[in-house]
Amino acid sequence: MKKIITTLNAPAPIGPYNQAVFVNDTLYLSGQIGLNPHSMELVEGGVKNEAEQVMVNLKSVLEAAEMNFDQVIKSSIFLSDMADFGLVNEVYGSYFNNETAPARETIAVKTLPKNVRVEISMIAIK
Repeated sequence: MKKIITTLNAPAPIGPYNQAVFVNDTLYLSGQIGLNPHSMELVEGGVKNEAEQVMVNLKSVLEAAEMNFDQVIKSSIFLSDMADFGLVNEVYGSYFNNETAPARETIAVKTLPKNVRVEISMIAIK
């Protein structure tokens, strides 16, 4: 059975989607961008601050599903500029143990919603 996961501690969706969907012991987390969930404004200070807010937002969605980063099995990172890879990777990596880190790809795209620099989506299992 499909269960919709929502939390006020992550930005509300800006389109016809949910923050996450839980089905068959698998949590599918929609892409998060660096929006402050309370103001719905993009955090300032560059890509590193955006990436940090993205990870905080993802953590909040995971917690709403009573899960954590240890249960993440797949991540997708979308960058508007591959030159930001190192900074985003540094922030992202601080949330995972290298030995148990999930599978991942990083993709450069032309633009992202609200012209942000980074968006990350995840899949986690119970």
